[in-house]
Amino acid sequence: MNTLLFLEKGIWLGCAAIGFAVLFNVPRRTLGTIFVIAALGGLVKVGLVQQGAVAALATLAGAALIGLLSVLAAHQRKAPPMIFAIPAVIPMIPGFFAYQAMVGMIELTVEKDPVLYSKIFFATVNNGLSAFFVMLALSVGVAIPMLISRKQTIKRLQPDENLEVEME
Repeated sequence: MNTLLFLEKGIWLGCAAIGFAVLFNVPRRTLGTIFVIAALGGLVKVGLVQQGAVAALATLAGAALIGLLSVLAAHQRKAPPMIFAIPAVIPMIPGFFAYQAMVGMIELTVEKDPVLYSKIFFATVNNGLSAFFVMLALSVGVAIPMLISRKQTIKRLQPDENLEVEME
């Protein structure tokens, strides 16, 4: 793919993430960071798919990068990591696979020819499973870096004095 088209795709991924971030009413100071995180994570996915990787694995790599960058940005911008991760990962949701699976299910309700029915059935199952595994990769990819770094990122907790009184 042409480098200019590749960078344009990153810009559109960032713009889509900004749209969702504004929709979710995130702090204004986080918008630029969300743009960059979404563009980088999305470009990792696009680049890996263009190199022949399976869509779910490419999505896992892009989502893991988004999760990692979100944890780092959370420290820098003094905001929870989810503020960065959720809007950045939404443009990678597999809408096409899910749409094709739903259309296939509708076509199955009216198809009478057994040969054509089996072709539609297998295409529908394939699209549905693709959508499922990409969504699974998105959630695991974002969650793992946050779970791994939780011990390092949690602030020091002060013991609650009221808790001791209630226990007695």
